[in-house]
Amino acid sequence: MKIFCVGRNYVDHAKELNNPIPDAPVIFMKPTTAILKGKDFYLPDFSKDMHYECELVYRICKNGKYIDEQFASKYVDAVTVGIDFTARDVQQNQKTKGLPWEIAKAFDNSAVLGKWVDISNVSHKSSIKFMMQKNGETVQQGDSSLMIYSIKKIINYLSQFFTLQQGDLIYTGTPAGVSAVKIGDKLEGYLESEKMFEVEVK
Repeated sequence: MKIFCVGRNYVDHAKELNNPIPDAPVIFMKPTTAILKGKDFYLPDFSKDMHYECELVYRICKNGKYIDEQFASKYVDAVTVGIDFTARDVQQNQKTKGLPWEIAKAFDNSAVLGKWVDISNVSHKSSIKFMMQKNGETVQQGDSSLMIYSIKKIINYLSQFFTLQQGDLIYTGTPAGVSAVKIGDKLEGYLESEKMFEVEVK
């Protein structure tokens, strides 16, 4: 299983971090050890500025290479909501030095993954709404129709470089509203009105 992640895929999020709008999907990867097991996220000691980034996550259901955009939907069987935890201070330090920033994104337990919903049960596949609450307050709201690059375009792009395989995951980027977490915070992610995950920061 591979975990693909897309950066800067919402205009408002790119602007809030003063990043340029990309002219192609910004891709990075996480190892399988990044998936959080259980409901507790322990703040690592290497960061003092850990941010949540709530995202739609799609699951690949069959192998493919050089996938045409018009057939891309046939390669997805489920969707959920997750978090791409980001050590913002570590990331900024790496970027300042012109170095890769996997250590800020791909560390152990950095990928929250909600329960899966069969894509056939999603009524508006091109406009999937999701949100995240922190301590009961809505802090992020997203809609897949606002992604710069749709899941079809992402699959087409990824498959030019990588063979997509059954079970691979695609985190599709976060909308505006990212912020730091602290011990005691409770994070809850929703797909439409259904809760997908609940995580407590420790």
